[in-house]
Amino acid sequence: MTIYYAIFGLALGIVIGNVCPYSMPPEYGRLLAVAVMAGLDAVLGGVRAAIEDKYSTAIFISGFFTNGIMGALLCYFGAMLGIDMYMVAVLIFGMRIFQNIAIIRREYMAK
Repeated sequence: MTIYYAIFGLALGIVIGNVCPYSMPPEYGRLLAVAVMAGLDAVLGGVRAAIEDKYSTAIFISGFFTNGIMGALLCYFGAMLGIDMYMVAVLIFGMRIFQNIAIIRREYMAK
């Protein structure tokens, strides 16, 4: 049943995105990339925890916001220092995303 909620939410998001277009300033592109990667990392970590029967909503919510905030702060302080620190955040989140996908795949293959 929850898959229907996810599909409905995705369809609703696509419709709202097409009806109400929003343009973002290009200066925020790096922060958006890090935020999306942080969110995807948290979601895949939640899926992994659910498959391993270790899921906790409090841990998921705190991880989601902590990852996003820490990634944004890393980008901000890197910009203040004149260093492209967003690449570090993208690299780390990318590694965690692929690690979570690999573990999720192994868990499904084992069942």
